[in-house]
Amino acid sequence: MQNSTKNIVGLILISLSFVAGFYYHEFIFQEYYKAAYSIDGIDFSLLKKAWDQVSTGYVDQEKIDKTKMTYGAISGMVNAIGDPYTEFFNPEEAKKLEEDLAGSFEGIGLQLGIKNNQITAISPIKGTPAEKAGLRPGDIILAIDATSTSNLSLDEAVNIIRGPKDTKVVLTISREGTEVKDVEIIRAVIKVPSMDYEIKETASGKIAIITLYQFSDSVYQDFKTASIDILNNNVSGIILDMRSNPGGLVNQATSIAGWFLEKGQLILSEQDKNGEKTELVSNGPSNFASVPLVVLINNGSASASEILAGALKDNRKVPIIGVTSFGKGTVQQIINLDDGSSLKITTAKWYTPSGVRIQDTGIEPDIKVDLTQEDYEQNKDPQLEKALLEIEKIIK
Repeated sequence: MQNSTKNIVGLILISLSFVAGFYYHEFIFQEYYKAAYSIDGIDFSLLKKAWDQVSTGYVDQEKIDKTKMTYGAISGMVNAIGDPYTEFFNPEEAKKLEEDLAGSFEGIGLQLGIKNNQITAISPIKGTPAEKAGLRPGDIILAIDATSTSNLSLDEAVNIIRGPKDTKVVLTISREGTEVKDVEIIRAVIKVPSMDYEIKETASGKIAIITLYQFSDSVYQDFKTASIDILNNNVSGIILDMRSNPGGLVNQATSIAGWFLEKGQLILSEQDKNGEKTELVSNGPSNFASVPLVVLINNGSASASEILAGALKDNRKVPIIGVTSFGKGTVQQIINLDDGSSLKITTAKWYTPSGVRIQDTGIEPDIKVDLTQEDYEQNKDPQLEKALLEIEKIIK
């Protein structure tokens, strides 16, 4: 009996020693992770441990792609911020982003944004399948090829819509909160024009109509070339049309603003993560600073086009005609990573010269003029017609 008791006690002691040893090993293991994977006071041990458990314990080892896992981890980290304009692009996606800025890619030619937590058309690009299919600024994209967009990021939606030329994509859209319909579109090679202009003869003299489609990396050079011709024609006034301009590069917008503002006038101010403000001012050449001017915007005018419209409105009291703009009041910076991937990070909030932040509210027109479905169908443009009437009033 005594020996049996001793054996039981011995077994208990051995078991306790085993359990204590196990938990001690786990404690040391956790402490090792915390010590080895702590950066700037942030504990990355959980991420490292999860990585190790998946990469060593997953049953189908041949399916593990550690590069994809890395990109997925970065994407998850970035998406957790909750900012649709802060994004990670793998090398293939980063190349598409470069193509966007260069103005050539394959797809349907539709600029997208996030509004009221929904994927929304900012604007179709002129002459593209999206425009020909009748898509309009403000259309809400409910589904892509019958896949709901409710759980898609902006980047994911763009990648699904993109695709080889001559292939089909079906968008389910909601327009003005009521009409829901499927729109079938055949993809094509999209060559995005940066700008266009024409000089129109009127009773009040020559009027230059400058249309800025987007602020790509080439738009300022194109604008400068066009401006020389406009100056040589001694125009009496200018209509600056930025309807359905989704934005682009801020430096291109500020360079163009310099033609319409006096040197030293404030274009915008940027506020960084520390609350510090930086003022961006006009560097000239101010050739159009005294030329009568009106500006056209709509709900597809976003970001850099809102910066330019806001600067002209606040500094020169230029009449703004159309409907309220999209409302994107943040600035992004693209950071290229070593493997060809890239990060687009929101680095600042921007304010108009009068100190207004237009995020989610947009720029209100001074003269509201709608463009109805009937106007589209009949190829009428009451907004441009109103702009012509207003510029003639200013000239007289």
